[in-house]
Amino acid sequence: METTKTILKVKKEIDETSFRDRVATVDAKGKRKWVFAQQPKGRYYRARTIVSWVFFLLFLVLPFIYVKGRPFFLFNIPKGKFILFGQVFWPHDFFVFAIGMVTFVVFIVLFTAAFGRLFCGWVCPQTNFMEMAFRKIEYLIDGDAAAQKLLKNGPWNGTKIRKRIVKHGIFFLLSFIIANYFLAYIIGVKDLWHIIISPVSEHLGGFTAITVFSFVFYSVYAFFREQACTVVCPYGRLQGVLLDRNSMLVAYDYKRGEPRGRFDKRVERNIGDCIDCHQCVKVCPTGIDIRNGTQLECVNCTACIDACDAIMTSISKPKGLIRYASENGIANHEPLRYTTRMKMYTILLVVLVGILTTLLVTRAEFEATVMRAGGLLYQEMGKDSIGNLYNIKIANKSVKNIPVKIQLEGLPGRIEMIGNSPAVNVKEEAVAAGSFFVILPRNAIKQPKSKIMLGVYDNGKKIDEVKTNFLGPVGE
Repeated sequence: METTKTILKVKKEIDETSFRDRVATVDAKGKRKWVFAQQPKGRYYRARTIVSWVFFLLFLVLPFIYVKGRPFFLFNIPKGKFILFGQVFWPHDFFVFAIGMVTFVVFIVLFTAAFGRLFCGWVCPQTNFMEMAFRKIEYLIDGDAAAQKLLKNGPWNGTKIRKRIVKHGIFFLLSFIIANYFLAYIIGVKDLWHIIISPVSEHLGGFTAITVFSFVFYSVYAFFREQACTVVCPYGRLQGVLLDRNSMLVAYDYKRGEPRGRFDKRVERNIGDCIDCHQCVKVCPTGIDIRNGTQLECVNCTACIDACDAIMTSISKPKGLIRYASENGIANHEPLRYTTRMKMYTILLVVLVGILTTLLVTRAEFEATVMRAGGLLYQEMGKDSIGNLYNIKIANKSVKNIPVKIQLEGLPGRIEMIGNSPAVNVKEEAVAAGSFFVILPRNAIKQPKSKIMLGVYDNGKKIDEVKTNFLGPVGE
């Protein structure tokens, strides 16, 4: 008898924790469980709606903002051209990107350690588009969660066919608009408009990109949905190592809520405040039960907070059974605090931001790289002169074309460009290359390897200077 009780107890404990063995939207057999989430109502949902309006406004407006003739943001990966806050970056600016990425990672670590997945629930593009655009359209066409479930399981009649055509037609149209804007962030609004108004045959690659992006976005928001957060996004997986017991979470106050029990207004309640109504589960867009504790599927969208607060109000109990809190806050009633770990992350973040800001502020619009031609030592240029051949590469990060001339600084001698032009013409936001000889009098060469300074000039104005080596015959 005791053995049977022990087995049943262990089995119950296993059943209660088995949710951690698989994603909430996948059953024990590995089959997808479709989430029919009820539409939330409450103060947090209203606040998130306002935040989403700001997000959508920025998303739609930013591609049209230009600074000094450049887009405010551009991520042209095929051309290796990136514009951030109106400043252009090229592949040779990789060190700036490296420091920027390290700064971003530290920020993510610090932000997550302090505020959990606040980003996911409030400003993540996936969450905003899914919950504040596509999901709302679905509520408008298919009805609430119960109506959606009936429609999905019901027969293919005229009403179902009509609703499916209308909903998926709007979904694809919205995905097509998002795809166009997404492409505008890659190639720019002007190039995108040129693709739109020109025949398809002239821009087959651009048309293909728009089509592919449209179907990708449509597939994600019409079918893949919350799986993007629970299966694909690495951020949810990382939170397990980034969070600690002082991190802010959307958490269930189990000390106040347990043991659970149905509500009966005729009977005095002497158990926990949770009435086991499952409203927090019904509104969850990822299908989890927040009462089971912190889970990787939770995006901190606060829908469960609004649902629980509404129930607590209806039974005359204080709000906050589910609320923003830390694990220590729930267990020990400790307030949210700024830990030593967070302070160290903050110091590191401030240092990195300072370095990055200095690099951006002091970054020149023109950058010249000079290298001696490989495989050559020096050449006799007549009886009394020695020449070295050099290659120059000039990056023009400005929005104007410049004719670049090279001049020898502080030494007698001359520059002879290879080719017909006395200057290297560099187009706006482009890289140009050229070759030239530096020719010095033999009597000016004092050692086999000398340091020389070359000035790079644009219409008489020095825009850069480069130090390089000059090889001569002295010491042979």
